[in-house]
Amino acid sequence: QVQLVESGGGLVQPGGSLRLSCTASGMDFSLSGISWYRQAPGKQRELVGFINYSGATQYVDSVKGRFTFSRDNGKKTAYLQMNDLMPEDTAVYYCSYSGLWGQGTQVTVSS
Repeated sequence: QVQLVESGGGLVQPGGSLRLSCTASGMDFSLSGISWYRQAPGKQRELVGFINYSGATQYVDSVKGRFTFSRDNGKKTAYLQMNDLMPEDTAVYYCSYSGLWGQGTQVTVSS
């Protein structure tokens, strides 16, 4: 059974950084692309970007230059490094694979 578990969220001040993790089980992680999404209060879930099995990445314009995806296939974990965080980045962040979702991790950017 495929399972995705996000972690690393928290409260950070504007301009701060966080690194989120998405640890997978029950799948061949090394051959799998991972998508990252976020859902802000009162808004629809939106795509943040994607890292494919070889490490190639794509980002939505709003996070380009601030967010970085990476992966460690040995640890079956994908990472989302978020720098220069802004209040509008406040959301629950999810990783996704093949239509499956983790439980999400809350990121709050506030002074």
